[in-house]
Formats: sequence, C-alpha cells, structure tokens
Amino acid sequence: MRSGLLRCGALALLCIAGFAQAAEPDRRIALTIDDLPWQRLGERAEPELDAQHAQLIAALKQTGVPVVGFVNEGKLEVNGQVQPARVQMLRDWLGTGFELGNHTFSHVSMHAVPLEQYEQDILRGEVILRPLLAENGQTLRWFRHPYLQAGRSPEARAELAAFLQRHNYRIAPVTVDNAEWIWAFAYDQVRDTETDPVAREKRLRQLRRGYVPYMLNKLDYYEQRSQELLGRLPAQVWLMHANALNADTVEELVAATRRRGYRFITLEAAMEDPAYLRPEGYNGGAGISWVQRWAMAEKMPKTFYQGEPVVPGWVMKLAGQESE
Repeated sequence: MRSGLLRCGALALLCIAGFAQAAEPDRRIALTIDDLPWQRLGERAEPELDAQHAQLIAALKQTGVPVVGFVNEGKLEVNGQVQPARVQMLRDWLGTGFELGNHTFSHVSMHAVPLEQYEQDILRGEVILRPLLAENGQTLRWFRHPYLQAGRSPEARAELAAFLQRHNYRIAPVTVDNAEWIWAFAYDQVRDTETDPVAREKRLRQLRRGYVPYMLNKLDYYEQRSQELLGRLPAQVWLMHANALNADTVEELVAATRRRGYRFITLEAAMEDPAYLRPEGYNGGAGISWVQRWAMAEKMPKTFYQGEPVVPGWVMKLAGQESE
C-alpha cells in the first residue's frame, strides 16, 4: 500500500513538473541595431570612435547573437563627400557575419515630410548599401522606420508598404521598445564633459549598472503585455543603437537576457511568427512598440498600457532631455 502511494506521489510530481515545463513560454528574441555606422555621428566629436566601434563589433561577435544593423547613409558623408573610413565601418559589420538594412538616408521622420520625399530618402539610403551587400553575397531586404514613425493613417501605412514591396523591402517592426538612446546620450555627456578620471569612471559605472536592469525591466514589461494580449509569447524584436554605452554593456545585457530563458534568433525567424500579420491600430505621431499597436487594434483598455518602466530623472537630467 505504502509503495503504491509513493508511486502515485512520484507520478503526480512528474505530472506537475511536466505541466510547468509545458507552460514555460518559448522566449525568443531578435536583436537589431539602429543608426549605423554610429549614433549621433557628425553631431558631436567622438575621438574614441574607432576604438568604440571595434569594441561594439567584437562584443557582439563574442555573444554569438545574429544581428541586423540599420544604416543611415547620410552619416557616411562629410560635406557631401563619402568617407571611406565610415564605409569601412559597415564592411566591419558585414565581415563579422551581420546583415544590414535601410534606415533612410537622413533619418527623416515620415511625419515631417511628404510621403514622396520620404520614399526618395529611402532610395538615397541604398546607393552604397545595395552594392556593399552584393559584395558579400547578400541582398538588401530590411527597412526600419526612423523614430518608429510608421504613418498616421492606415492609408499612409498601406501606401508606404506598397512602395517598400515594389523595392523588395520588408518592414522590421519593434516589439521591445525602450529609451536606450537617453541612457546613451547621458553616457556620452559624461564622456565628453567630465575631466576628473575618477569621477568620470564612477558616473559611467553608475550609468552602466542602471542601464542593464532598465533594459531587462523593459523586456519583462513587453513580455507580460504580449502574453496578456495574445495569450502566448511571440518572437520579440529588440531595438538598440550603435553607441558607446552598448559597446561597454552589450555582452552583459545579452548574458542577462539568456539567463531569463531567451534564445536569440534571426530577424527573419522572428518575422515568421504569425503575430506580425496582425493589424495595427495606432494612427498617432509617436513611435511605439508593435505590441501596443496591436493592442490598439484590439481596443484594449487604458490599463493595458500602464506600468511601463521609465528612465530615472537623474539620467534624463544628465542626457539633457525633458521627456522620453
């Protein structure tokens, strides 16, 4: 009798363990890096650019994560002249095995110019990129909206989608959005202005220690909202930028993400998730996550959007930003 009870208990535990395993979501995420060859290139002096670029490339290679980087070709020029050293930065990405996509020539807002002008900026953004990819046996296929501004109406989105399709592009959405750029601006501000080496490193370390948990909190937030909306966890797409902050932290961030159970997959694999066929319901001017756009199409209540992590005030102040 006792052995029979023990067997039943063991079976129950196995059933419970099996159920828990079955209930565990399939955490998959694709990493994308915007504003190549470098964020804010041309807006500020960056004496450590070569070293920081090399560090970011090496760190990403070390992680073994597939990456699509999105290029603003305008940053390849100085006074209208293409700079071979900046084109080489793109070759470095390709040489590491990463893919490149179009982020428009000038990082123009879709909502700031007529659609025809916006489309011409997309075409200007592929003059160097297409042959560069061809040299590496690749074709240009990905497009990412600057500021994630994708159109104020279904008609505008449809018209742009038709243009992109004619030019063999696929839109690269973002589900895990964040204000990483504000942390990066604060990081650059300290690097640019703090002359005391001890104080400089102390503040940079403080930013690094705050940044990684912030990004993980954002990841958790969109995981929870995705499951609430869809009843499951879709393949996510993460947005980051090419900057000094990520050069110094991306290995730690990737490792921490893996500890949360995530597998890093290609952008192409992420786009196979049927969630990306869902309609968008957002017609505003801001750039927001596709999870939120899908939620608006479903007319989710305002409470759905609450609780999103925000950038701490001290980081906002360092970055010189009043709002996200």
